[in-house]
Amino acid sequence: MPLRIGYAPGAYDLFHVGHLNILRNARANCDYLIAGVVSDEMLELARGRRPVVPLAERMEIVSHISFVDRVHAETVPDKLDTWAEVGFNVFFKGDDWRGTPKGVELERRFAEVGVEVVYFPYTIQTSSTQLRTALAALDGRDDEARATA
Repeated sequence: MPLRIGYAPGAYDLFHVGHLNILRNARANCDYLIAGVVSDEMLELARGRRPVVPLAERMEIVSHISFVDRVHAETVPDKLDTWAEVGFNVFFKGDDWRGTPKGVELERRFAEVGVEVVYFPYTIQTSSTQLRTALAALDGRDDEARATA
């Protein structure tokens, strides 16, 4: 049986339990886990905003998770280019991608090179977007408090 080399990409910005769940589940489904930490530039290109935590710090955080064997800075937009660079045969993603045009295209392209796509449940109760929104709301209250003081 060939070695299952897994790749779990993500921003891993404002690291939370959803990120931990993806990485834990990924490691349970492969022999060797590479966590791809998407670069600041790629996140800005894809999402229109830079992460709160810079790439080097996000990589440092992820590298200290016991079930991550290696961390890779993802600096190219095409996951097949990343595959050619890294060499994995299992790709892990949150199930919020399942059935979407992006997810279907990803599965098709990876199938052509023998990479299995495995989805894990998306942690609905916690996301980086929710954390950003909560922080912005708190920041707004701080501004109001300062203005009335």
